[in-house]
Amino acid sequence: MAVISTGNHPKALWPGIHEFWGRAYAKHPDEYTKLFEMTTSDKQYEEDVEVTGFGLAPKKEEGMSVMYDSEVQGFITRYIHVAYALGYIVTHEELEDNLYEVVSKRRAEALAFSMRQTKEIVAANVYNRAFDTTYPIGDAAALLSLLHPTTSGNQANKLTVAADISEAALEDMTVLIMQMTNDKGLRIAGTPESVIVPPTLWYEANRILKSDQQYDTANNAVNVLKANKVFPGGVVLNHFLTADSAWFVRTNVPHGMTGFQRAALKFEMDNDFDTMNAKAKAYERYSFGCTDWRGLFGSAGA
Repeated sequence: MAVISTGNHPKALWPGIHEFWGRAYAKHPDEYTKLFEMTTSDKQYEEDVEVTGFGLAPKKEEGMSVMYDSEVQGFITRYIHVAYALGYIVTHEELEDNLYEVVSKRRAEALAFSMRQTKEIVAANVYNRAFDTTYPIGDAAALLSLLHPTTSGNQANKLTVAADISEAALEDMTVLIMQMTNDKGLRIAGTPESVIVPPTLWYEANRILKSDQQYDTANNAVNVLKANKVFPGGVVLNHFLTADSAWFVRTNVPHGMTGFQRAALKFEMDNDFDTMNAKAKAYERYSFGCTDWRGLFGSAGA
């Protein structure tokens, strides 16, 4: 068990220190909230169950009976809420002899920072693993796949040939989104919402979407993506995406990228009677995932 004692900060026992540094840095605003639709939960886990609709209506011949269709239960997505906790222990003597109150105060700040970073990484990992078949969603396919099984055949939410982000690739992706169907193969009103990129693609994505003319060409043609406000949510930067060339598009499809907050972040402090050590801990419980793959499209890059 790690314990902070007078030996961990020997300089804090002596006067004359100008500054202790290394733990207090500027923090990014919450980024996971732009990757997921957040809701709360009061259960050990939550389940989303797909229910198929009906197919096309067949022609009814005069005097013939009406054809009847049925709906069935589809894939089940389970969100198991995971608890994350971290703390520290400080000896009574360290607290008593430490001459710098700022050292003690920044421990709590550092703990909060660690908890916040943990949540961002857990959330972003759903995207980081989106192409990996070892992390399947409810239909047993990777989150981004060419082979999402439906009763009307396989469907895709990634480009057939992976491509780096470009005006042409974004247009191809939006066409794929506009052509998506429900489980029975009926067209749905799917539209793009935002483009999600890592820091390495931030500038390129903004150049593409904010140029008035077609970007990086000699054509004097309008940038249709900007002119038609195809991505009303604009470019979303996420610092915790690990693939330099992968990019993603969130859509308006409900029950797509979903996050549950089971227990809000809380801090507690106490003292051990025998050792007189001071203890502090942080605890939070949540889960992230995807119910309907139609909520996210993407490309791993060329």
